[in-house]
Amino acid sequence: MSARAWVAFAVVSVLWGIPYLLIKVAVDEGVPPGFVAWVRVVLAAAALLVFAPRAGVLSVLRGRARWVGVFALSEIVVPFPLIAIGEQHVSSSLTAILIAAAPLFVALLALRFDASERVRGRRLAGLVIGLGGVVALMGVDVAGRAAELFGAVAILTAALFYATGPMVLKRHLSGVDPRASMGATLILASLLLSPAAVLTPPATMPTPPAIAALLVLGLLCTAAPLVLYTVLIAEAGAGRAVLITYVNPVVAVALGMMILGERPGVGAIPGSLLILVGSWLSGGGRLPSRRRPVRRAVAPEAGGGRTTDALDATPGGPSPGGP
Repeated sequence: MSARAWVAFAVVSVLWGIPYLLIKVAVDEGVPPGFVAWVRVVLAAAALLVFAPRAGVLSVLRGRARWVGVFALSEIVVPFPLIAIGEQHVSSSLTAILIAAAPLFVALLALRFDASERVRGRRLAGLVIGLGGVVALMGVDVAGRAAELFGAVAILTAALFYATGPMVLKRHLSGVDPRASMGATLILASLLLSPAAVLTPPATMPTPPAIAALLVLGLLCTAAPLVLYTVLIAEAGAGRAVLITYVNPVVAVALGMMILGERPGVGAIPGSLLILVGSWLSGGGRLPSRRRPVRRAVAPEAGGGRTTDALDATPGGPSPGGP
C-alpha cells in the first residue's frame, strides 16, 4: 500500500475503535441511548452535508429511497441505539469484541439470502470457530448476571443488523458516490431517530464529559472516517481495507482498560481470539490480494458508515457498520 493508504488505514482503525469508549461515557453520564444515537447521526450528517451536495444527495434518493431506508435502518437507526443500550450494562471492551462477530452473522445470512456466497470448507470452519468465541464470552463473562446478559444480547442484535448491510449494498447501492449515499443515509437516519430523541431527552443538561463525548463521537468518529475510508478504498482497494475490522476491537479494549479502568473477564481473551480468527476465516481466510479496480459504493462504522466496493462487498467480508 502507498504511504497515503497506510496513514488512512491507521487513522480510520483508531477512529472506529474509539466510539465504544465515548458511548460508554455518554450513557454512564445519564444520556439516554436514543438521544446518544440521534445526536451522533445529526452531527455526522451536518458534517457530511459540506461534501454531499456536489455528489448529488437528491439524485441518490431518486429511485433508491427504499433501499437507502433499509440501509439506514440496518446500519444506523437500529444498531446505534442498541449498542448504547447494551453499554448501559456491559463494558466498552466487551461491546467491541461482540460487535466483531458481525461478519459471522453475514456468513449465516448468506446461507439463506445469497447462494453464491454460502460458506463451506475453511469459511464454514471459521463460522463455527467464531460462534464458539461468542458462546465463550456469553457463557463465561456474562453468565448468571441478567443485566449484563441483556446488554450483551442487545449488542449481538446490533451486530446482526450490521450484517444485513453488505447484501443491500451489493444488490442495490453499488456504484453510488459514497458522499452522496452516506449523506442521504445519515439524513434519513436523523429523521427516523428524531422520535426517540424527543421521547427520551436527557433529564438534565448533559455534563461536560457527556457533551464532549457526543461531539467527538459525531464529528470525529462518524463523519471524518467516512471520508478517510473512501481515500483508503481508492488507494488500496477493499481487500486490504477489510483488515480494519480486526483492528478496531484491539483499539477499543485498550482504551477501555487505560481510560475507564475496565478489566475484561476470563472469557475475553479466548473469546475475542476465536471471534477474530473465525471472522477472518469466514471471510475467506486469506491475506489481501493485490489491488483490484474499485467500483465505489457505500457501507457504514457501526458502527458505525463505511465505504466499500461492489466487487469486494460480499457477505463474507466485514460489516459496513461501525460502532
